[in-house]
Amino acid sequence: MSSRPHPEDYFSDWKQREALAQEMIPVVGRLYSERNVGILIYGRALHNRSVTNIMKSHRFVRQVGRNEMSEFESHPVLMALAKLDLWHCEIDLGKLTVKFMEQGERLGDKAQTVDDFVTEELAQLIGDRSKPSKKSQDIVLYGFGRIGRLMARLLVERTSTGEVMRLRAVVVRPGKEGDLVKRASLLTSDSVHGTFQGTVRIDEQNNCLIANGNVIHIIYANSPEEIDYTKYGIDDALIIDNTGKWRDEEGLGLHLKAKGASKVMLTAPGKGKLKNIVYGINDDQISPEDTIITAASCTTNAIAPVLKVLNDEFGIASGHVETVHAYTNDQNLIDNYHTGNRRGRSAALNMVLTETGAAKAVVKAVPELVGKLTGNAVRVPIPNVSMAILMLNMEKEISREEINEFLRQLALHSPLQHQINYTQDPDAVSSDFVGSREAAIVDSTATIVEGNRCVLYLWYDNEFGYCNQVVRMVYKMAGVTYRTYPGEAEA
Repeated sequence: MSSRPHPEDYFSDWKQREALAQEMIPVVGRLYSERNVGILIYGRALHNRSVTNIMKSHRFVRQVGRNEMSEFESHPVLMALAKLDLWHCEIDLGKLTVKFMEQGERLGDKAQTVDDFVTEELAQLIGDRSKPSKKSQDIVLYGFGRIGRLMARLLVERTSTGEVMRLRAVVVRPGKEGDLVKRASLLTSDSVHGTFQGTVRIDEQNNCLIANGNVIHIIYANSPEEIDYTKYGIDDALIIDNTGKWRDEEGLGLHLKAKGASKVMLTAPGKGKLKNIVYGINDDQISPEDTIITAASCTTNAIAPVLKVLNDEFGIASGHVETVHAYTNDQNLIDNYHTGNRRGRSAALNMVLTETGAAKAVVKAVPELVGKLTGNAVRVPIPNVSMAILMLNMEKEISREEINEFLRQLALHSPLQHQINYTQDPDAVSSDFVGSREAAIVDSTATIVEGNRCVLYLWYDNEFGYCNQVVRMVYKMAGVTYRTYPGEAEA
């Protein structure tokens, strides 16, 4: 544990930690922008984060990890690793710091200095300048709605040195005068997710948006196959289709007829024999030969990881998934004609019972659950953040403490820490999870267990959390592989 005494002056303690977090920001920024080194705390990236966000990441570790790691401990570790010759890797500062703290507790006066410890722990990464991919991947967003704009934010945020991936263009339907200004405004300001963390300039002469220095061509087209991306200096591009207009191989294959396009990813469930991938669960099915894959749905991404690990650990005999989902653009703001049952009724005034294919779609990622799950959904009058309620009959009796502790450990120490998060806040509500980057967050205080029956409540940002899953898949499909600390086996 830390040698610091329990602070009597909490304000002074907080101000000291705030100052340390402020000192961390430029160091983290330089490592990321100059060397493509990502710094994380238990899977939560620190680059482009505010002082408060960095402090909240430390607080999460103290609360959920149940240790005393704070900025007092992580700051010297960060400064030590910043001295090293590190390139193109991701380092979990939180786990490195906790390991340093533990060796101090174990060895006392015989413990290594922070510089010696960090150098030894990161020895395999030091001096290795090999890039995580053979070349920079050009990305094109086909569609610029809710998902498209959030994807643009995330891709710009993760540009780093530009040697791995670049958002090069956005394709939209032909617009009227002033279209470019409106596109820029919608990217810059979002009623749910707040303002874009950066600057957006408009280059009307070249019909481009320039976001944090990234030149993004706005291409007007009525169909995918009519576009020549090479005219914009774009080649071998990965097209991310956010429209949902085409869901099968034939329709999505139209993208591959465009000059300069090589692969397609759909941000919705696919039909037919297309691979529906949930990152972290079945992304090992993505092969270099795949030209079209789909990222399934936000709900499937939220529930599949938890269902997979519960089935592996305890066995699921049967279950039902009920989704309490934020309304979407597919619904009507006020009562009007709609081809779907109930969806024509006002989304802002009603709870709307509707169907979901998520329970059936899960089995494409977790085939061992075939025939074991049913599902339904209720759309509710909020704009973002949904909840999945898993009502499960397990193959053996378990306790509430057992299942919560199992999921807590996964959220902290497993390769699924980007998919499964964990909260023990008894007052948590949906708005608390706007902007969450994990696929789902287990609400541990709401867990119900009786015998072999359990009910789990999972929060998920059905927009931003889902987009983070899609970005992870983009890196996978592009063949990007970062060296990491700790390695996956140690995570």
